[in-house]
Order: sequence, then C-alpha cells, then structure tokens
Amino acid sequence: MGLTISTRALGRRRPLLADFSVPPPIGLSGDGDDVRLRDVIAHVVRHEVGSYKDRQEARRFDRALTARQIDEGEARGKIDPAGRPDEREVDGDQAVDAALQAFEDGLYLVIIDGRERRNLDEVVRLSAESRLAFVRLVFLAGA
Repeated sequence: MGLTISTRALGRRRPLLADFSVPPPIGLSGDGDDVRLRDVIAHVVRHEVGSYKDRQEARRFDRALTARQIDEGEARGKIDPAGRPDEREVDGDQAVDAALQAFEDGLYLVIIDGRERRNLDEVVRLSAESRLAFVRLVFLAGA
C-alpha cells in the first residue's frame, strides 16, 4: 500500500490523470508520521520523474505487435512499435524546484486527507493510507 495521489483541475469533472500510488517517503512507519509539505511534494515529484525515466527506457526497444494492436493503431491513425529513444532529459532537482515554485505561485493546491495545506514548511501527518490531491487552479482572463 502507498500514498494515493489524485490530480484534478478546477472546472473539470474528470481527473487530469487516473489515481496512482507512490510509496511513503523513506522513514515513515505508516503510523501517522510527521513530515513537511515541501518534502511530500518533492517525494511525489521524484517518484514520478523516476517513473517517467523508466517509461523512456522501455520505449527504446522495438516490440512485436499483435494483429489486434496493429488494427487498433490503424483505427487511431498511428501504428507505433516504439523503438526510438525519447531525447528529452528530465532533471529531478529541477522538477522539484519547479513544483515547489508553482505551489508558492498559487498554481495548484495540495489537499492531504481532506485538508488543504497552504505552507510548504507546514508539518503534515501522513500514514501509509493517506490520500493526496493536487488541484490545478485555472485563472480567469484579466484576473
């Protein structure tokens, strides 16, 4: 079991991504440990950067497609056996810095176990079953 992450955007019914889980930060026993919000955000971002790099690596190799996959690709207008490297490099530290800056700039909210968190240095209590929601804010034109 891990921390359950959901992503939302104000004004949209559907989530931005399907809910996913990340393991609790190292050192958490799962019994309601205290950690700073900035460390929680950094942990989630680093986990997702690692997952992205794993997906990049997996796409480097050609794969044999089944007849069904070819038919589905044809219906979509693109048959893709992968096999090409994704040249984009992602730096975990830069990604964490960007996420923390975006939080400070008010571009998204963090809700942990149903309670909005507003300060990066706020100490939050997490358990292995905690639910985190990242809510992207959409600003009105001229605001």
